[in-house]
Amino acid sequence: MSSIKIVLRKKQRSDGTFPVCLRITKERKTKYFNTLFNCTENEWDSASGCFNKKRKGYMKQNQFLLKVKDRAIDVYTELAKSKDYFSLDEFEKYFREDRNPANSLVFPFWEEIIAEMNLSGRVGNARMYEETMKSFKKFSSSTKLNFLDITNALLNKYEAWLRSRGGTDGGISIKMRTIRAVYNKGLERNLFKIDKHPFLTYKISRLKGKGIKKALNFEQVSKIINLDINKNLHLIDARNYFVFSFYTRGMNFADMMVLKWSDIDGKTITYIRNKTKGRFVISILPPVQEILDYYKENALPTEYVFPILLKNGLTPSQIEHRKKKTLAKYNRDLKEIAKLCNINKPLSSYVARHSFANCLKQKGVATDIIGESLGHKDLTTTQVYLKELGNSVLDEAAALLL
Repeated sequence: MSSIKIVLRKKQRSDGTFPVCLRITKERKTKYFNTLFNCTENEWDSASGCFNKKRKGYMKQNQFLLKVKDRAIDVYTELAKSKDYFSLDEFEKYFREDRNPANSLVFPFWEEIIAEMNLSGRVGNARMYEETMKSFKKFSSSTKLNFLDITNALLNKYEAWLRSRGGTDGGISIKMRTIRAVYNKGLERNLFKIDKHPFLTYKISRLKGKGIKKALNFEQVSKIINLDINKNLHLIDARNYFVFSFYTRGMNFADMMVLKWSDIDGKTITYIRNKTKGRFVISILPPVQEILDYYKENALPTEYVFPILLKNGLTPSQIEHRKKKTLAKYNRDLKEIAKLCNINKPLSSYVARHSFANCLKQKGVATDIIGESLGHKDLTTTQVYLKELGNSVLDEAAALLL
């Protein structure tokens, strides 16, 4: 007896969602294949094996799941016709090859990942992946680059190539992390096998340390907090966004933009970070409460806390467009704030995140508590340790900045 179904696998992730998988059962043996989706139980219809109407964009996503299932049925049927017996491992081999005929070629698979991201509404990540792919393709001068061609030597040559074109540590780090993510996805999907992972010897972490130079000390942050905003009312949103980010452990602008009033229960803010899907529960400190009170009093008729998204129900691409536009203005306003506060450092939205960690260090908080406590997915030991700390430890640390 055999069956092919799309199911919600009961293996809960850290953000409370469950992976949506293709499940193949044959002769009492079962294999699961991950799709690009995760969801909550109330977004899933177990009987029909698809998303229900509570899931945003459920129709397009169900179409994609149906294609995955149809392809699995086609592969299974062909194997049954051509063989008297086949194992689930054989099915997997043919299913993977059918899924990506180029198999171990890098760029066709990369394009497939970009398409999956766009389909699932992760248009910001898709844009970053596409920009990196274009750069890496230009460097390699080949459309037939194989995953096995990505070695430590090739990565070092790409880094040198980027530097020759004015690349900075930060920009190079982003591109290398993207390449590593694509490489790991290829490994996860069994597109190729390796003896040694190139990123074991090519260390992206060495490119990260210089970012702290952009961080402000507590005296400089205090100047922004205490800026006489009544004389500069056109800067009130930028000042509020910066202070809010600083006192919410460096909340990213993209997450502030979509923060809803329903995410606030009076004493805490709970949100899922868009970039890493990590869940954060943050105590509301007095400066944050003051900002929330201001926007409650001046609220737009939307579900959002901040007046960035001007209406509900925007598509992912519309949200991304709005983010790009408003973030540019925010960063321009921050530069004006820096001048008014006599801060001779480049000020941008991301500086609030670095400044949070830097100021805690000034206050004597242990490095293992601070780490890079900003929710990045690929942080090393300090990030792993940070996840194990209770929210109370972080809230107490943040309260030292009052």
